[in-house]
Amino acid sequence: MAKKILIIGGVACGGKTAARLMRVDPEADVTVLEKGEFLSYAGCGLPYYVGGVVSDYKELMSTPIGVIRDAAFFRKVKHVDVKTRHMATKIDRRSKVVTALDLESGEEKQFPYDKLVIATGASPMKPPIPGIDLANVFTLWTMPDALGMRAAIDSGKVKKAVIVGAGLIGMEVVEALCEQGLDVSVVDMLTQPLPALIDHEFGNHILKVLKNRDIGFFGGEKVLEFLGDNAQVRGVKTDKRELEADMVLMAIGVRPNTALAREAGLEIGDFGAIIVDEYMRTSDPDIFAGGDCCIGRNLVTGKPAWQPMGSTANREGRVIADNIAGRNVTFKGVQGTAIMKLFDYTVGKTGITQEQARQNGMEAESILVVDPDKPHFMPQGGVIVIKLVAEKKTRRVIGAQLFGTGKVDKRLDVLVGAVSGGLTIEDLADLDIAYAPPFTTALDPVTHAANSLRNKMDGLMRSYSPSELIEKFEKGDDPLLVDLRTPDEIENQGDLPFETINIPLGQFWEKAPTLPRDREIITYCKISVRGWDAHSILKRLGYNNIAVLEGGIVGWPFEKK
Repeated sequence: MAKKILIIGGVACGGKTAARLMRVDPEADVTVLEKGEFLSYAGCGLPYYVGGVVSDYKELMSTPIGVIRDAAFFRKVKHVDVKTRHMATKIDRRSKVVTALDLESGEEKQFPYDKLVIATGASPMKPPIPGIDLANVFTLWTMPDALGMRAAIDSGKVKKAVIVGAGLIGMEVVEALCEQGLDVSVVDMLTQPLPALIDHEFGNHILKVLKNRDIGFFGGEKVLEFLGDNAQVRGVKTDKRELEADMVLMAIGVRPNTALAREAGLEIGDFGAIIVDEYMRTSDPDIFAGGDCCIGRNLVTGKPAWQPMGSTANREGRVIADNIAGRNVTFKGVQGTAIMKLFDYTVGKTGITQEQARQNGMEAESILVVDPDKPHFMPQGGVIVIKLVAEKKTRRVIGAQLFGTGKVDKRLDVLVGAVSGGLTIEDLADLDIAYAPPFTTALDPVTHAANSLRNKMDGLMRSYSPSELIEKFEKGDDPLLVDLRTPDEIENQGDLPFETINIPLGQFWEKAPTLPRDREIITYCKISVRGWDAHSILKRLGYNNIAVLEGGIVGWPFEKK
C-alpha cells in the first residue's frame, strides 16, 4: 500500500516537497492542505508586483511556460491532491490524523498520514498600535496582501506612503512605491536600514541612496499611532513627529507559525520555531518540518539560525521529500545570505560580520575594498564595495558584505561558496575566476579583497575602516591624513570631514621626506590603491607609524566636505 504523505502548507516548502516527492517516489499518496486559495507562488516576487515590474499576479504562480500552479495543475501534472481553503486545526500524533476545517463549507475533516510535513510558514508581526486596523494599513507577506496594495495604488488616491520597518521587505517596497510616483518615507526603531543584514558603514551607504532619491528615513523613532479619517489611514505618529500617509506598510518582521506544532507537543526552540534535525525531522520521527516555521543551523557559528527565505524553504522541501522517499539526505544549514536591489544599487551579505564574529567569541579581521567591476576601458561598468571578514586563527573566510552599482550578485555568490566551503583567504585569492574584459578586471574584485586582507593579516599593511578612522578622532588621536588625488578629483569627489593635506602621488616621492615622523600618517585616494603605493613609499623611507584608509573617498559612507 502506498504511503500516505500529508503536507500542511502549499506555498514554498510544501509545494516543493510535494513536487519533489512525486519525482522520487511516484507511488506515494500525497495530499496538501492549504488554508489560502493560492498555491506555490513566488512570495519574494510580491514587491515587484506591487511596483508594476510584474504586471499580472498570476505570473508569480505560473510555471516558466505560463501554466498556473493551482490545485488542478498539481492533480493533473504532479498527481498530488491539493485542498485549498482547508485550515489544519489539530495534529493527533498517536492516531496519526490531522483535523482540518474546510473554510468554504465549514465542515471539519480528518486526514490520516504515515508521514506528516509541517510547512506552515510565518506571519507578519502586527503589534497592537492604535489605528493598525485602518484601511490602507497593509502587511506584505501573502498574495492577498499584494493584491490589496496594488488595488490601493491603482485607485489613484494614494500619494504619500510610509513604510514602518527597514528590513528586506520594507526596503524592497521603497523602490516599488517610488517607481509608482509615490512620496515615500521610512520609519524604523533602529538608526540604519537593513540592521539585521549589514553593519553601520554599509547602512550609511543605503542612507545616501535614500537621501539622493528624496526618501525620508526616520531612524531611531517608535510608531505610537496610525492616524485616521473616516476609517482610512491619513498619517503615522511617532515619538518625534507626524508623517502624512495615504498608505502604510507594516514590515517590522515575521514570526513562525508554530501553534499546531506546539499543541501537538513537538519541540520548539529559539525564535519560537520548530526544532528539526539535519534530516528535517521534528522530535516526532514521523513528522518533518521545513520553511519559515522551523529553525536551522548557522554554518559559520554552528548555532541555531532562523532564515525565513523562499530559497531556504525550497531547499529544505527537497531534503524532506528525499528523506520521506528513503534517500537519507541532510540539510547542512544556512549562512545568512541575502541580496536586494535598491534602484541602481545592489546590496548583499553572506556569513557574519566582524561584530557578529566577536559576539560569537571568534577573533576576526576585516578589510574594505572598492573596485570597478570591469576594466576602465569597457563601457557600462560599475563600482563594488566589498567588506571581507576572515577568522584570524584559521584564516578561513567567514563573511562578506557588498554594495554598489556593479555586478554584485556574481561576487556575492563566489563568496557564498567560499564561506560554505571553508575556504581560507589564500584559497579565495587563488580561485580561477573567469576573466574577460566584458565581465571583470584581470584580478576580480573578490581576488583584490582577498589579497588586501592577506596583506593586512600578514602585517604588510596597516589600515583603518571608515568607522575606525572616526573612532580615532573621537578618542582624541591626531593622525595626519594625506590625500593622493589630484586637485580636480578632490573638487569633483569631495573630501573627508577632517583636516587633510594634498600631495598627488606623482609628487609623493619628492615631498614624502618632509612629512613629520612624530605623527601617524594615513594615506588615501579615490579607492586607496594610490594610498597603498604611498604606504610602501613611506615604509621605504623609514616611516613606521603609517596606515591606509580602506576604500578611499568612494568607500567613505559618511558625510563629506
